[in-house]
Amino acid sequence: MGACGSRAGNVVDETVDRCRVFSDITKTVGQTPIVKVNRLAPEGVNLYVKLEYFNPLSSVKDRLALAIIEAAEASGELKPGGTVIEATSGNTGIALAMVCAQRGYKFVAVIAASFSVERRKIMRMLGAQVVVTPAPLGGTGMVQKAEELAAKHGFFLARQFESEANAAYHKKTTGPEILAAFARAGLKLDYWVTGYGTGGTFQGVGKMLRLARPECKIVLSEPKGAPLISSGEKQERTTTLGIAGAPAKGHPAWTPHPIQGWTPNFIPKVTEDGLELKLHDEIILVDGQDAIKTAIDLSRKEGIFCGISGGATVATALEVCKKAPEGSTILAMIPDTAERYLSTPLFAEIDAEMNAEEREIASSTPSAQMEG
Repeated sequence: MGACGSRAGNVVDETVDRCRVFSDITKTVGQTPIVKVNRLAPEGVNLYVKLEYFNPLSSVKDRLALAIIEAAEASGELKPGGTVIEATSGNTGIALAMVCAQRGYKFVAVIAASFSVERRKIMRMLGAQVVVTPAPLGGTGMVQKAEELAAKHGFFLARQFESEANAAYHKKTTGPEILAAFARAGLKLDYWVTGYGTGGTFQGVGKMLRLARPECKIVLSEPKGAPLISSGEKQERTTTLGIAGAPAKGHPAWTPHPIQGWTPNFIPKVTEDGLELKLHDEIILVDGQDAIKTAIDLSRKEGIFCGISGGATVATALEVCKKAPEGSTILAMIPDTAERYLSTPLFAEIDAEMNAEEREIASSTPSAQMEG
């Protein structure tokens, strides 16, 4: 049976067959593939990655955005013609802009100036308005601005860092997808590796793995330059718009790092809730430059075109591979695509113009020569 086909007389199981007709773009969220890493992984272990950039707007945050909007519609917090606002490093904003465009809501994104400019452009392309905050204020600055604007204008504040709908959706979708895929393939799962942005993937999938595969080790990663959880220092929190959990200020262990979308300058409430449930077995710190190098290696050696956060997760997974018993199976999350990072250090050494070797190839035949 081909990817889009079915055996005669048999009904295709719609939970596994993605080649279908969908009623709107949000129905395509989820069911992202799991792919084996063949050339980068050491011998004796099996390393897989879950490619969340197969979501319609190319990141894991498509799940979060749909979950929050659907929960707000069900509760009555978000009404037809309403305006949604959220603080975002980019991917959540892009995902919310997509869902709002499909549903007919207005969307305002608040993003720190430190995040890649292509993220702002994509959100505006999707019809969003984008408010930019000073880079030195980090994540807490953009969160505070979003809270102020929501209070002043009556916007619905998405609260990705505190929303219970976030982790619940991952428990409902991402976790079962992983379990079903490995069961169908007849594979065990010994280690699951993830970083955290909001902590929704960590908490939601972690809960499901603890229930269904308690023997699976859960490895959480964070940047060496921002070891917020590893520091042991608690995050100070405050109450905004009647709801507790938002950061009161930046975490003292945070310093700027290149892994966009990972580890804002505070520990999100969703992450903290997962930590309190003792879902993780280990925390491994990853260097930003190692994350960039691994993302490039994944592109060039595996054809897996992922962002710095994906490189960070796989770099962590490769450390797990070094000490895992022979025959172990490891799964790492790939949150987004490299195309979100064109203006970042990930592409710093990627030129648009031909290099000397390329010019030599071009000049080896007489036609279509560039001048100069």
